[in-house]
Amino acid sequence: MTAGATYTPIATTTFSGGTTYTFSSIPSTYTDLVLVVACSSAALETMILRFNGDTGTNYSWLRILGSGSSASSLYLSNQSAAVGGFMDNGQYVNITNIMNYSNTTTYKTTISRMNAPSSYAGAFTSMWRSTSAINSITILGDSGGTFNNGKATLYGIAAA
Repeated sequence: MTAGATYTPIATTTFSGGTTYTFSSIPSTYTDLVLVVACSSAALETMILRFNGDTGTNYSWLRILGSGSSASSLYLSNQSAAVGGFMDNGQYVNITNIMNYSNTTTYKTTISRMNAPSSYAGAFTSMWRSTSAINSITILGDSGGTFNNGKATLYGIAAA
């Protein structure tokens, strides 16, 4: 199956300086989701994801960053959101894979990768400790930063 036939755009939003964007009414007809965020931000901060509006401490995540001259890692549990990447005051791209999002018997896991040519590259993994199917995803900066000059697209991945 070709990639064009596998990835189905569900929704796209264009950023206009807001601090929070939500994809809602996500259909449960796919096996996985891919969220692509490409834009700039007013500040350097972590881009976080909340599923189904859950702001409880039901998330754990690991972040690995490299700048070309240094590297760092951070593991956090009992967080109020999943990590989706990094926001930078230059252009950046975050790609987050959300596995088994509609499965109602397992916790949800994500793998993200980020590239900001002027500063960092990173890899991130998160777990949302809920068996609920994901029907909405809110993206925001952990310090309230703004999304500028770009867009986000949510894709559904058909069973391969």
